[in-house]
Amino acid sequence: MRTAWLVVVLLVPVALLNYLDRQMLAAMKFSVMADITDIRTDANWGLMLGQFKWVYAFLSPVGGFVADRFGRRFTICGSLFVWSAVTLWTGNVYSFRELMWARSLMGISEAFYIPAALALISDYHTGSTRSRAVGLHQTAIYLGVIAGGFSGYVADEPALGWRFAFVACGIAGMVYAVPLVLLLRDAPRADTGLEAVPLGEAASELALNRSFVLLVLYFTLPAMAAWIVRDWMPAILKEQFGIGQGKAGVAAAVYWQVAAIFGAALSGWLADRWSRHSDYGRIYTSALGTCLLVPAILGVGNADSLTVAVLFLVLFGLGWGAFDCNNMPILCQIVRPELRATGYGLMNLVSISCGGVADWAFGAQRDVGVPLSAIFGVYAALAAVSVVLVLCIRPTRT
Repeated sequence: MRTAWLVVVLLVPVALLNYLDRQMLAAMKFSVMADITDIRTDANWGLMLGQFKWVYAFLSPVGGFVADRFGRRFTICGSLFVWSAVTLWTGNVYSFRELMWARSLMGISEAFYIPAALALISDYHTGSTRSRAVGLHQTAIYLGVIAGGFSGYVADEPALGWRFAFVACGIAGMVYAVPLVLLLRDAPRADTGLEAVPLGEAASELALNRSFVLLVLYFTLPAMAAWIVRDWMPAILKEQFGIGQGKAGVAAAVYWQVAAIFGAALSGWLADRWSRHSDYGRIYTSALGTCLLVPAILGVGNADSLTVAVLFLVLFGLGWGAFDCNNMPILCQIVRPELRATGYGLMNLVSISCGGVADWAFGAQRDVGVPLSAIFGVYAALAAVSVVLVLCIRPTRT
């Protein structure tokens, strides 16, 4: 058990860096657009955000398959080193075309991490600690988003600027990859018990699994709103309430991510405890969290002050923590171990592809003046539908 928790601790800095660069770009939007002038429109900015997600999504099943077939350890460490090198390069791009290439390469490299990391954690945490372990890992993602929220202040500082932030994070990730590859180990079962399942056979088995298909849809619908909140909320708050780029980045990221940490910790404990008495414990816990997302999304879209917007973002964070920390544990209840990373990769394929469309569509809608209340109303309805879907999943008895 000590080794199982050590694996989670070793992955915490990796998960933090994985999301730090994404939130930095959102928090420093106005500085980046002022420096790279050929971006021009919000639609182009949304296209760039979507390009990352589409590449990431397309390669996520491949990353999951590589982790299932060849092991988690080297998949994780290789992904970290390559995406950190791309992060370093991002701080040295000077045109929209170069930025698009950088984000595409970032999508390729980062696609291999999350499926492998969550599968490795699940390999070690096989019993009543699984939701808490995944929740701790996801907490590092929230911390990365929080740290990225402060990058608006870095961008506004003349002595630093937005390029410095990317260069510093890139170097940090490349350095950490060296001790990580020496310390991280695949679980004994992952070393000896994983069967080599061809990708086509794996995809076919998963596609015929009714509960897996429902989980994919459940994983996708609320996440579309979350991508809008992550990628666009700093710009929304700055424009809606006339505040600075630094303050907007902090308000858009810090409060709801702190709430997500509490939500993940509480729901991870509740899901693990509930699962001892019912095979549906993790499903019910996740559904309760998703129920909180519906009023939160509606409230953010109709907020008439920064304080009200932040309060609804906090509610969103509480619900998101419960939703986020239970997806892989639910997957483990409906898919055999040899297909978990591949399955999560397929979930990413659908979810993040739709997230990329949402990013591009939001930018296009803002260019033509569609009200925020109408846009967020649609996403709230999708979240409500997802609650029904997750309750239809039938887990294997444990």
